[in-house]
Amino acid sequence: MLPMVQDHVKIGELQMRLVGIVGLCLLLSACFSTGNSATQVTGPVPSDSVQTLASVKVPTSPLNNFAPTDKFLQCVPYAREVSGIEIYGDAWTWWGQAGQKNFQRGNSPQVGSVLALRKTSRLKLGHVAVVSAILDDRKILVNHANWGSDSRTRGKVHYRQPVVDVSPNNDWSEVRMMNTLGTFGRVYPAHGFIYQPQETAEAN
Repeated sequence: MLPMVQDHVKIGELQMRLVGIVGLCLLLSACFSTGNSATQVTGPVPSDSVQTLASVKVPTSPLNNFAPTDKFLQCVPYAREVSGIEIYGDAWTWWGQAGQKNFQRGNSPQVGSVLALRKTSRLKLGHVAVVSAILDDRKILVNHANWGSDSRTRGKVHYRQPVVDVSPNNDWSEVRMMNTLGTFGRVYPAHGFIYQPQETAEAN
């Protein structure tokens, strides 16, 4: 009778070990899946924003994945693929097209929305960037392509680049964007934010 009791004890210990191993595997898989979120705060962040990083609003993953490429990238196809907002044409036309195609628009940033800059003498085609994180009501991070002034920065994707709202009424109608040197450039006029369709946000 004693050997049978010992066998039952060994089986029980084995079952407990298996349960522990399965639990550990599930925990690790969850860590790896959330670690790839597009809203991780890395890259250059202005010194006056460091203390705000703990309050970054991190959703599950509202941005579509974008496969790395060596091709020269414009801002429009990158923003379209990552945000899921199906608008075509030059960046400066996005705001008007969004209204015609019944995309929601506004002046409050949301992760996954597209910040649309107006056309200027310097930005002849306008510019679009996808919001990847919100630091506070005046600071966000964006992912965007083809922002720079030389071959090192043009045609490439820039991740988690800080943007600050410098408009008098805090309506994001005027912004300054951090360049790849880690400093803020000139003031650019902006239309506002084009929001993802509900089904796109829910799918991600």
